[in-house]
Amino acid sequence: MSDVTDVPELMPARMVAAFAYCPRLFYLEWVQSRFAENAEVAAGRIAHRVVDESRGVVPGPGLAEELRQATSVQLSSPRLGLVARIDVLEGDDGEVVPVDFKVGKAPARGPWPSERVQLGVQALVLRDNGYRCERGVIYYAASRRRVDVPIDDALLEETLRAALGAREVAAQPHPPAPLVDSPKCPACSLVGICLPDEVNALACRSDAQPRRLVPSADEARPLYVTTPGAAVNRRGDRIVVTSDGEVLTEARLLDVSQISVFGRVQVTTAVLHACFEREIPVLWHSAGGWFKGIATGPWQRWADVRLKQVAAGDRGDLAIAREFVFGKIRNARTLLRRNARVPVQRTVDQLASLGERARATTTLPSLLGIEGTAARLYFGSFSTLLRPELGLPGGPFHFEHRRRRPPPDAVNCLLGFAYALLVKDLTATVAGVGLDPYVGLYHRPRFGRPALALDLAEEFRPLVADSVVLTVVNNGEVQPHDFVVRAGAVSLTSAGRRAVIAAYERRLETEIRHPLFGYRVSYRRTLEVQARLLAATLTGDLERYTPFMTR
Repeated sequence: MSDVTDVPELMPARMVAAFAYCPRLFYLEWVQSRFAENAEVAAGRIAHRVVDESRGVVPGPGLAEELRQATSVQLSSPRLGLVARIDVLEGDDGEVVPVDFKVGKAPARGPWPSERVQLGVQALVLRDNGYRCERGVIYYAASRRRVDVPIDDALLEETLRAALGAREVAAQPHPPAPLVDSPKCPACSLVGICLPDEVNALACRSDAQPRRLVPSADEARPLYVTTPGAAVNRRGDRIVVTSDGEVLTEARLLDVSQISVFGRVQVTTAVLHACFEREIPVLWHSAGGWFKGIATGPWQRWADVRLKQVAAGDRGDLAIAREFVFGKIRNARTLLRRNARVPVQRTVDQLASLGERARATTTLPSLLGIEGTAARLYFGSFSTLLRPELGLPGGPFHFEHRRRRPPPDAVNCLLGFAYALLVKDLTATVAGVGLDPYVGLYHRPRFGRPALALDLAEEFRPLVADSVVLTVVNNGEVQPHDFVVRAGAVSLTSAGRRAVIAAYERRLETEIRHPLFGYRVSYRRTLEVQARLLAATLTGDLERYTPFMTR
């Protein structure tokens, strides 16, 4: 149910303008407090620095003729329920003129409706505070041009309709549907969060080919620290990793998407503060790769999706859980069909049948049983994907199921480490989109495990983790000396872990054609897309969750 009493008393002018541009953008930014910065937003933030500092005197309405120029002037109108921060307020023979700064070029056909509405809010607030305001100005920094906007009745009526519509939308429990095939979407800073083309395609609102996603933080990459006794420090805008006084590696904070440390590694408070400010997660693992925990900045404020997630987890949302398992079985079948060195058609057919059974089952115990059977069949044929003579500890590799703690052979050791890397990334990803990594829909939230990250990992295990293991083994990227055997248990050396991490990162950078949306996208970006589609399913934007499956 909607509840208008939940809507704050004052609505900012820029949020009314956002509603005029796109009601869904308005809802995501104001109601759900979801923000993202693209190049245009960053440029606008920089351009606004000259007017963000409050300067100049603003006399009362009766002395408006004394106003010369003032910057960053905030006024509100409780009667209208509006508040505005005016970039520049100028005086003009007893009248006041609000000037709004825009970073782009002046449109050939005049200001956009959303830009006019933002000026309309400023004029309404000024008038309600007793000032005369008959015109406003939009200054386009790229064109270095001022464009006059008359404050007439038509603009004020349009502005009030937008403000009223925004309040009605803000009171709703769900965001509006995305715009369909709109030219506004590609330039929007929230396109990677909103996923308009993808959501509309899956909801059957549009037959158009989804436009290619632009990856967020495209140049940023994870920083791994595996050297025992190393320390992660901050020097200015750089992260510096040292050991015994020697610099092992360094990177600009701008180029770091996450910091993953393994074993006995120290991370300084200065580094944590810098990461919190920039929303860079820091993840800790045991020396063997077991995920231990994560540190982030302030928790995502998108609380409604977490409420839906907890409710779905509490009732056991079998519809989504079935898709996790179906995707895992289908992708495992594809990996076997493409890469087996001997005929495995019987197993491939059995996995196809089990996938359909998983999608149709009506109980969680039955789903668990189907997944277990599929895993036994898959791992029973896993050795057909490996080179016959490997010379690695614990070979030859003929096993019907995974053995993890401790792994008795090199392949189980590699699989465990690759799975830990995948779960680590999905933990950071689901936290970044506002979900709780520890509240699962298929895996139960027990023993401190990140259950939702494990849920999403299911469909990616064959495509990412298992593929990495096959690569490092069959290409000889790991050798017998990269393993340590103690009391029948096999573990990786530091050099071995670095080799697997390098292969894992290459796999995440691999671009494929998305089977649903048609554009080329990296596996790294696909992890985020799936997390956002899961969130869209939980909030009701989508009727069902669709797993990522290669053909």
